Amino acid sequence: MAPRRLSDLPEGEVLGHLFPLFAGTKGAAPVLLGPGDDAAVLAAPSGGVVLTTDSMVRGRDWLDEWSSGHEVGRKVVAQNVADVAAMGAVPTGLLVALAADPHTELEWVLDLAAGIAAAAQDAGAPVLGGDLSSAEEGTVVVAITATGDLGGRPPVRRDGARPGDLVAVRGHLGRSGGGLQLLLAGRGRTHLDGEAGPGERAVDELCRVHRTAGRPPWEEGPRAADAGATSMIDVSDGLVRDLGRVARASGLRIELSGSALAQQAAGPLTEALGAADALRQVLSGGEEHSLAATFAPGAVPQGWQVLGECVAGEPAVLVDGQVPEVTGWDHFAG
Repeated sequence: MAPRRLSDLPEGEVLGHLFPLFAGTKGAAPVLLGPGDDAAVLAAPSGGVVLTTDSMVRGRDWLDEWSSGHEVGRKVVAQNVADVAAMGAVPTGLLVALAADPHTELEWVLDLAAGIAAAAQDAGAPVLGGDLSSAEEGTVVVAITATGDLGGRPPVRRDGARPGDLVAVRGHLGRSGGGLQLLLAGRGRTHLDGEAGPGERAVDELCRVHRTAGRPPWEEGPRAADAGATSMIDVSDGLVRDLGRVARASGLRIELSGSALAQQAAGPLTEALGAADALRQVLSGGEEHSLAATFAPGAVPQGWQVLGECVAGEPAVLVDGQVPEVTGWDHFAG
């Protein structure tokens, strides 16, 4: 049987396939009106709403030969929920927009929706609605807008770090970038490959994190805020680039420890890439969506790894006193 494509069904029937996939997603904030009307209505318990949006473009942010629709769905949710967490907020809802070539297979779209629903349920952020649109031949764009609630906390911004604060990270670094490096070199593993053998597990781990963003530590954002985090950021464009944003916003220098970074490089990264490339990915690999934050000494929550400290000086990020050669990802410069 030929695969069904979006052009084979009226829009209402496509939505009729999608809505049931999202119906089971539940969250902390009451949904007063869900999908099906002109807009959704979500309660804002603390009176303040955190908003963020991210998009993924086929051919730029994923390749179908590498990633399944389900993996793309999980990744686009992870990107957004990590941004909410980086403000110290709890995710409360998602709006999903899809612009697709009408010849896109319906089963791929349903797989995408299932991935979004699974990640939304895990994050406690129900799908509230969204938009469906046609696009030029070959084009598929998935965009999500996420909402969050601060629970009465002030937002944790990038400009609050102070000299003497410790810099810490929750989650791993470099694995997504390492997976991308392997895939670009033709040494990676895709969604079409079977179970990884004993000698492939490190490569499989890195590629899986790249294809799905793994599971960002979104619960740790509010926890860090409660512990007194003075600044926080989602590591999406590489540690050096993202901490550089904190350094510039806060007007100080961040000094990282090479030995602490080497701990992040150990394990699957070094096994799959070698020590030099592993460290390079820890410093510059993007799409990791771990959280980096600054804390007063003695306030770093359990489970966070201290990487360095903030000091007075010209805004910069140094490793053992040296400017690293890598910078991270830029969406237009590369």
